[in-house]
Amino acid sequence: MSYPLSRLMSTATAGYGAFALLKPDHLGSAMQAGRSERGGYDVLARTYGVRDLGISAAGALGRSDKVVRTAMLLRIVGDLGDCAILAAKAPDSQVRSKVMAVTLGWAALNTVALVVDGRRAA
Repeated sequence: MSYPLSRLMSTATAGYGAFALLKPDHLGSAMQAGRSERGGYDVLARTYGVRDLGISAAGALGRSDKVVRTAMLLRIVGDLGDCAILAAKAPDSQVRSKVMAVTLGWAALNTVALVVDGRRAA
């Protein structure tokens, strides 16, 4: 099976997707959201869960390299978008730094996996 690192990252992201669906309150906690904002973050976490499970399924189980590459690109764009949205809503620089470290960290790991797998496949 080709693109092994990308498939591994997709599997890891699926784990987060399941976690986000099972424990959506984690996002509001991480964002140090007030009580009135928690419901919105729960909805956002569930949205992330559905998105991540769908994209991860394509990335982990895709039968062609093109499907896996596309899933990885979608995952990277999603991480960057999450960074922009959550960092803009962060209540302070400490939370903003944490959000950026996590989202950009995942984007970087996914990018490295995709680049390494692409070079191996060439």
